[in-house]
Amino acid sequence: MSSIRAVITGVGGYVPEYILNNEELSTMMDTNDEWITTRVGIKERRILKEENIGTSFLAAKAIEDLFAKTGTKPEEIDLVICGTTTADHIFPSCASMAAEKVGIKNALAFDLQAACSGFIVSLTTGASFIESGRYKKILVLGAEKMSSITDYSDRTTAPLFGDGAGVVMLEPTTEEYGVIDSLLRTDGIGMKHLHIKAGGSAIPASHETIDKKQHYTYQEGAYVFKHAVTNMAEISADIMDKNNLTKDDVAWVIPHQANLRIIDAVVQRTGVEYEKVIINIDHFGNTSAASIPLGIWEAQNKFKKGDNIILTAFGAGFTWGAVYLKWGY
Repeated sequence: MSSIRAVITGVGGYVPEYILNNEELSTMMDTNDEWITTRVGIKERRILKEENIGTSFLAAKAIEDLFAKTGTKPEEIDLVICGTTTADHIFPSCASMAAEKVGIKNALAFDLQAACSGFIVSLTTGASFIESGRYKKILVLGAEKMSSITDYSDRTTAPLFGDGAGVVMLEPTTEEYGVIDSLLRTDGIGMKHLHIKAGGSAIPASHETIDKKQHYTYQEGAYVFKHAVTNMAEISADIMDKNNLTKDDVAWVIPHQANLRIIDAVVQRTGVEYEKVIINIDHFGNTSAASIPLGIWEAQNKFKKGDNIILTAFGAGFTWGAVYLKWGY
């Protein structure tokens, strides 16, 4: 009996219409286009400007895009997993809210929190559910409204982040396509260097935490950068080595879009040609868990059936990893 794999059978995505470019950012704080571009490679990012609308809106729009392209009906979906750090509320889950928005009624829906690695961890989790035989059609999302946790008076973090959502549909196959392997890691040393200080159970929201701007992303850039460069590059090379893949065997690399210099390090370590690397950081910024599925969404027409694709990410925790998948259509 052939083993069951989880293969991607559909892709959807959505980014808000509003474009916040470096020139506009320069009117909000002491920065400029050259400073931002040379350090992180970002020219513009999409921002969800409407009030009282959260990440579930972005997620639902991405699902609607997938449904329209694949002809999938809401009642066919039996599991929704959303990788996100910016759910609309502490509870209920963003996944459940997005599912309700698009009419999904017969599915389990839950969020998975692994920061910028949220999509690859969610994808691996969804693949495991498919491989178990328990579910047949799974939506795996990466969705973020990073603007909601960004301090636009902080020149070290404000230029980095954007909003958006991407989604893939997983289905079972007995062919040699789909999610082949993954390597996922966590090291808790990252907590004090990259986190949101308040708003959780340890330091609940108060007038004091709001006055101190403790509900925004806090990052010690140099420390995080050093670990991201090392861990993303090494885990990408490790999964290639584990599966006997040379740089010539890899058709595409889709890295998390945190910093163009981190992406450069992955390219150098794996030896994969730069032309094979999907990059959207210049026009979307760092969309955290949404960056990889948005990369898939934008580049899907370039993929051929059987293409070997490496996904790799690094985020708060620290949590990082890589996924090896073989494109199925």
